[in-house]
Formats: sequence, structure tokens, C-alpha cells
Amino acid sequence: MALTKNLGVKMLKKLSINVLCFVFALAGLGIASAAEWPDALIKEVEALKAAGKDKKDMPPTIAGVKNITGDEIKKMIDEKKKFVLLDNRLKADYDKEHITGAVLFTVDELLKNPKLANTYKKDDVLVNYCNGVKCWRSPAAVLLLKHLEFKNIYWYRDRIPDWIKKDYPTTEGKK
Repeated sequence: MALTKNLGVKMLKKLSINVLCFVFALAGLGIASAAEWPDALIKEVEALKAAGKDKKDMPPTIAGVKNITGDEIKKMIDEKKKFVLLDNRLKADYDKEHITGAVLFTVDELLKNPKLANTYKKDDVLVNYCNGVKCWRSPAAVLLLKHLEFKNIYWYRDRIPDWIKKDYPTTEGKK
């Protein structure tokens, strides 16, 4: 009986150690993904966020990122060009109304988990937009995507207000 009890205790200790190792490994993965963003990049994102909070216009251009107009996007849609239209706004904004064909890709989630970008190939054409020239989300998203070495990043600076003004198609409600 004592021998069986000792074996049970030893197995329980081994199991406990394995469980703890697994928990620490998972915690380490979470820390590693958050640490993938360099401090300088996070500072740039925070500066954009602060400018948005202060209702300041975002920069007219972002180095290494191509600006695109609503007319150019509409033409790409009409010509059935292959590209991904990324709505970088909050889910509530997306659910209310978004450019038809857009995919929700929030900058908040990307900041937490850079691996979300693995949904796309590095050479995909990625067009990003958000709520207007005072919105920080799409400029932040393009900075993050650029850091992740995506090659064909476009930024629709005038964003959804411009799209709606042009009477281009939007989808209301949940997609």
C-alpha cells in the first residue's frame, strides 16, 4: 500500500510540474507577441492616437505607404482587381456601416496580436481605411503592417466619409 501511495505522489508531482511548465510556456508566448512591436513603433502609434484624441488631422502621407483615393478604390472594385479592403475601425463602426467588400481588421486587435496579419500574404494588396482624416486607426494599422514587411500597403486617408459623400456602395448592419 505504501509503495502504491509513493508512486501516486510521484506521478502527481510530475503532472503538476508539467502543468506548470505548460502554463509558463503559454504566458511566455503572450509576452513574446506583445513584445514584437519595437518601442519606437509603439511611440509612433501612441502619437497618432493622441493626435486623434485631440481631433488633429493625421499626416498627409506615411513613408513607405502608398496613398489611394476613393475613386481609385472604386475603379479597382469595378475592374475586379485583386486586393483586400481592410476596415481598421472599431467593430461597432464596422457593424453600423462599412465599404461594401471590406473586412474588419482592427488596429486594437493587431496591436495585441501581430499574428493576426498572417491571414494575408506579404505581397497582397492591402487597402486600409477608418473614420476620417482625424482618425488614428488606419495610419497606425499601415505602420504596423509596414513593420511586418507587407509590400503593397495602401492608405485611404480620406476614408469612409469621403466614400459616402461620393455615394459609393456601403453595407449597413452586420455582414
